[in-house]
Order: sequence, then C-alpha cells, then structure tokens
Amino acid sequence: MISSTSSQTATASSDEFLGRLPPFEYTPPPYIGPSSDAILNKRKEFLTSTMPCLYKNPLNIVDGKMQYLFDESGRRYLDAFAGIAVVNCGHCHPDVVKPVIDQIRRLQHPTPLYLNHAIADFSEALASKLPGDLKVVFFTNSGTEANELALMMAKLYTGYQDIVSIRNGYHGNAAGTMGATGQSMWKFNVVQTGMHHALNPDPYRGVFGSDGEKYARELHDLIQYGTTGHIAGFVFEAIQGVGGIVELAPGYLSAAYDIVKKAGGLFIADEVQSGFARTGDFWGFEAHNVVPDIVTMAKGIGNGFPLGAVVTTPEIARVLTRRCYFNTFGGNAVATTAGLAVLNVIEKDKLQENASMVGTYLKGRLNQLKEKHEIIGDVRGRGLMLGVELVSDRKLKAPATAETLHIMDQMKELGVLVGKGGYFGNVFRITPPLCFTKDDADYLIQAMDYSISKM
Repeated sequence: MISSTSSQTATASSDEFLGRLPPFEYTPPPYIGPSSDAILNKRKEFLTSTMPCLYKNPLNIVDGKMQYLFDESGRRYLDAFAGIAVVNCGHCHPDVVKPVIDQIRRLQHPTPLYLNHAIADFSEALASKLPGDLKVVFFTNSGTEANELALMMAKLYTGYQDIVSIRNGYHGNAAGTMGATGQSMWKFNVVQTGMHHALNPDPYRGVFGSDGEKYARELHDLIQYGTTGHIAGFVFEAIQGVGGIVELAPGYLSAAYDIVKKAGGLFIADEVQSGFARTGDFWGFEAHNVVPDIVTMAKGIGNGFPLGAVVTTPEIARVLTRRCYFNTFGGNAVATTAGLAVLNVIEKDKLQENASMVGTYLKGRLNQLKEKHEIIGDVRGRGLMLGVELVSDRKLKAPATAETLHIMDQMKELGVLVGKGGYFGNVFRITPPLCFTKDDADYLIQAMDYSISKM
C-alpha cells in the first residue's frame, strides 16, 4: 500500500513530469456531465460487477482526439491502449467522423435485405486487402460473433467436429469461442465439447522456447492421439492479445499449416486484435508465410463502431446456403461506412508504415529499459502491438502481478494509459492508436522508467 506521504510526492512529481507530454493543439470543451462518483455509483447499481474499471481511482474519460484522451477536468492522457486495440485511426479522426455523420443523417439502418451501396462498397474494399481467393465477406457485430461463425463454417465444410486452438489464446465469450479460448479465467462451467488445445508456442515461457518445429510436432501428436485424426479447423492468433502479446514461435504456423491440412482441417486466422495494420503488416498472419482459409476480424475494423467480419473463399462460403443465415445488424450502413472510412484513413495517413516505424523504435527503447530494470523479463510484439512482461525473478520468471498494477497506476498519474494482460496479469499491453509518434513513444518510455524507478 502506498502511504499518503508517498502519494503526495508522486502527485508533486507528476505535476513536474507532465511538462514532457508532447504538445498537442486541441482543447476539449468544458465538461458539464455527472461526476466520476455519480457514474461509478450508477455502474455499481445497474451494471454487472463482472465489468470492472481499470485503476484504483477510475478515470472518467469524456473526450478524445487522435492518440489522446481527456478526463472530466480536461487533463490530457497519452492513450497507449486504444480502447483495447480498437481505435487504430485515432480517437474521433475527422475522416472517420464526417462520413459516419453524413450516413446517419441520410439513412441509419435499411437492413441488408435492401440494396445499399455502403455494405457493397466496404465488402469490395475489405476483400481487396486479403490474399488469394479470400473474397466473400460475412459481417457481424463483434469478434466473438465472427469467431463463432468461423468455427461453425469449418465444421459444416469439413464434416468434422473437432477444433484445435492454442493454449493461452482468447477467441471470445460465447459457447464455441469460450471452448476455443485457452485460459480458465475466461471459461464458465458449461459444456464445451470437441475442443482441443495445443501447447502454446511461447518463446518466453513455452517448454520448447523458440523452436516452432517442436511445438508443431506436439500439434501433430495432439491431433493423432486426441481426435479421430481429422479436425474441422485450427484457430490461432498470430500475436495473442489477451494472453499478453505473445508472438508465436518462428516456423510454427507454416509447419502447423501442413499438419492441419493433412488432418482435413481449415486454417482460421483470428485477426481481431492484430488486424488492420496494427503489427506493421496489414494482417498478423502475413509475417508467417501462410494464407488462411478463413480470416476473422473486429476491433480495429470500425475504429470504435460495433463491427466484425468473417472473410473466406467462395467454396467455403457456400456451406451457409444449406440453411438460412442472417445477421440483423451485420453490415449496418453506418458501421460499414465507418469500416470503409477506416481503410481509407489507414492508406491516406500511411498508418501501416507508421505502425512499423514507430513500433520498431518503441520496441527498441523498451528493450533499453529491460537492460536497466531487472523487473522487465521480456519485451515482445511487432508494430504497435507490444508487450512488456514484469517478473520478480528473471531466472524463475515469477510474475510481478502486484507490481504491474502499481506501475500502471503510477503511469496513469503521469498521464500515460496502458493495458494489462497475460494469464498472470503481469504484462503491459501497449496497443496505441496507429497515429502514435516517436515523441509519444519517448514520453511513454520516460513515464515507465520513472514509475519503475520509484518502486
């Protein structure tokens, strides 16, 4: 527990420290809404307690512009979390906001049963971002919905029922996706049949280190001994998000692809967090020289609008013609207008290139911090999807969970917001808007360095 004296010292120091926040030409209008306490009391009374707030003293965020957020007092924060890897273009990007407002004024929800250009234009643009024959789009409202649909399509197409995923992965909170998720904390005690979890090819904590071929052989054995020898599909995150920004070991996915294909399964890339230029590639799977059969996506697709999608080949897509498949809000005109605007902004603002350049710079600076601070056990990730794992003992890799929470709170006091993940809750998830600059990266490093030094 931090004493009142140390709290006052931190506050005084943070006032001085805030002078290093990069300049930004935007001042939010005065906030006249309810106070933080009033909002928190309503949440406690009317919302589920399973939806917690970050930080000991929760933030009341009332405004946002690009890579910055503002609280009720007008204080500015550097957002290095982007609404959990959602706001890739930046908060309230004018080239996303304007077409959305124009669409709302004209037509909000016509239903996909009528013709409207918004869903057709976005489908065409989205398909153009994917390789091979991946050109049939199904729209959903979230990543969970997208992954549920992908798993069902794999079972229908192959005629098999077993799904293999990877331990420590996260794919959603519905029945099928909960089964595919590889962490107990996200799995309720409901029937989850036909789900198998391969060893996590985690270069830092995994039993085979960075040897992707050995993990792939374990996947082969899992299929041979744990299933009929045939599977419906293999679903993976190229970089595990909720699991703590874990990059899969080199060579694993390319070897896994051959194994899955021999078992009759479909290769399913979950790009919910890593997609839309976040990793410096447009899709996370591109770094592994594989072309999936199905790609799922959400989060960054709409820059904050509820939108998800499944993209697959015409042949696989035909399985849904066996019955009626329909999603009322999937392909909503406003949401798909936002999606098209996101693609345009990524290209116009060169956000993919920026994610690669600034992400490489930031990762280098984080590795410098690792050399300075023994508590940093690992720095990993690509582009602007980075993780910093904290440990109390580097040799034993003992998770520094309490310290992670403390440092997060201290960084918040210095005006920097980061996320938290990993099975032990000891990994900083750094997933800022892709307009993040090198100056922003420097400030984040200063805040993290200062906060760790004051432990």
